[in-house]
Amino acid sequence: MSYTIGDGMVTFALAGSIIGYLYMKHESRQKRIEIIHQERMAAMEKGIPLPEFPLEPARERRQPDPAVLPILGTVLSSLSVGAMIVLALTLPAPSHAFWVAPLPLTFLGVGLIAFHFLQAKPGR
Repeated sequence: MSYTIGDGMVTFALAGSIIGYLYMKHESRQKRIEIIHQERMAAMEKGIPLPEFPLEPARERRQPDPAVLPILGTVLSSLSVGAMIVLALTLPAPSHAFWVAPLPLTFLGVGLIAFHFLQAKPGR
């Protein structure tokens, strides 16, 4: 394999952007900690008690959306059935047997839809 200068530039740009993102994230966290420290020092000088709080706010756990599974199942099934139809109609005779290649995605989509309806609560 021979790599070009363009490949190296893309690699360096990608690595630089990842390092830049991590640096900016670190700097913003440091700035936030510094501001919190200054606020607490000013409150201590004035004699105002401050409650303890975590540096990182707690993340809220959301309930999973029940509509995701049937939507994903429908999308996977419809795209793979459409791909099978296109492949069956356009492939030349020697490779005509490859029209079944998207079949696992069809089964995955149907399985997701079936799982959604099997896990449904009776009151829904």
